[in-house]
Amino acid sequence: MPRYARALVWFRRDLRDFDHAALHSALESAGQVACAFVFDREILDALRDRTDRRVEFIQRSVVALRRALASRGGGLVVRHGVARDEIVQLAARLGVDAVFFNHDDDPFALARDAAVETALRARGIAVHHAKDSVILEREEVLTSAGTPFSVFTPYRNAWLKTLTPHELRPHPIDPHADRLEARSSAIPSLGDLGFAPAGLDDLKLIPGMAGGAQLFEDFLQRIDRYHETRDFPAQKGPSYLSVHLRFGTVSVRQLAAAAWQDGGRGAQAWLSELIWRDFYHQILWHRPDLASGHAFKPQYDDLPWPNPPGHFEAWCEARTGYPLVDAAMRQLDETGYMHNRLRMVTASFLTKDLLVDWRRGEKHFADRLIDFDLAANSGGWQWAASVGCDAQPWFRIFNPVTQSEKFDPEGRFIRRYMPELARVPDRFIHAPWTMPAAEQQQARCRIGRDYPAPIVEYALQRQRALALFREAARR
Repeated sequence: MPRYARALVWFRRDLRDFDHAALHSALESAGQVACAFVFDREILDALRDRTDRRVEFIQRSVVALRRALASRGGGLVVRHGVARDEIVQLAARLGVDAVFFNHDDDPFALARDAAVETALRARGIAVHHAKDSVILEREEVLTSAGTPFSVFTPYRNAWLKTLTPHELRPHPIDPHADRLEARSSAIPSLGDLGFAPAGLDDLKLIPGMAGGAQLFEDFLQRIDRYHETRDFPAQKGPSYLSVHLRFGTVSVRQLAAAAWQDGGRGAQAWLSELIWRDFYHQILWHRPDLASGHAFKPQYDDLPWPNPPGHFEAWCEARTGYPLVDAAMRQLDETGYMHNRLRMVTASFLTKDLLVDWRRGEKHFADRLIDFDLAANSGGWQWAASVGCDAQPWFRIFNPVTQSEKFDPEGRFIRRYMPELARVPDRFIHAPWTMPAAEQQQARCRIGRDYPAPIVEYALQRQRALALFREAARR
């Protein structure tokens, strides 16, 4: 027997109508269930780029969600306003007894959700929230001392010991889908939201559940080789599901269950990537100060980064003179995506070679990545800068040339995004400044004219980075 006559489900970073924890719980608990999504002005108005790819992805995914709910006899009420106000007002207007939503551990979202919950309860409306975007969250995986893990490998081992089939079970919608209300409203266009199309079709990026399902099905055909191909940006190695995970157009439980059941080396390697995601989310939950630019390791909070003039701009604009770094930055600018190996390489290069504060790079990625996730972005940047969760000390510094030689040996990825290097012979593609003048002329690539000379000398900058951290370690 339902406990509530009517309930409202608030969709956020969970834009799907299947295996949805909050929707499942609402349908089991209420006689009628309305659904809502708010294009939150507090988030959208802060975006500087009016062609932000994320907004187009979300808008089109919301359209797909409403269509899917309609096929079940339901609907989707869509608003464009301040979410913390809109949801409370909508719940009161609809006369619901309860509001259901899924967790979001971004500190901004936690503050917003707390304000919404307080306002709803003051009106006598119950609030229920659920785990949905990760497998194990918050305090579900702790050390034997009851404290959060700060190093990944022991966290992964504990995660694997904690995991049971219960955590991977789906949250079905079908049994009570007849309780969905057909109430719906118009969805604002990109123009209504103040944004312009970002060209997702040109990138062959399909938003919504259909796009996620297509990528997942494709990846399952090659998951057995994931551990061999994932680090090579010119190969089709990754799942490319990160943006769908970010906005919940796929179910992380379904993905993890597939990897768990497969059990092969490739599937195990991919499952470890999903565990990394859980790891960074629980770190952010325990350390919300990381969202405001604090280092996980307090001794590095005030590290005196030199920030040489022009270095950050050269990195952003793919003018460093190191082909793999520049190609990766072009990929980010042109597509809103960057291969995971290259995220590590470019972050290490900015911090350890260019000696630029990691927070500047973190902010640039936050602005440009279509799959931007605060927990993963903060965790990844701090890992690369050696100020975060890492068992290895600060002397890990990626050599951009050897990384290029190892992971793009034929320069295929480099040439794709750096056409000015297209004719450079393989033996010079990773360090074109070593190319003799005659070879430069033949390749139509004059160093310093057609492609920049290296902005820094790696060996020298490595020593400077080590000295910077060595001095900080003494304090």
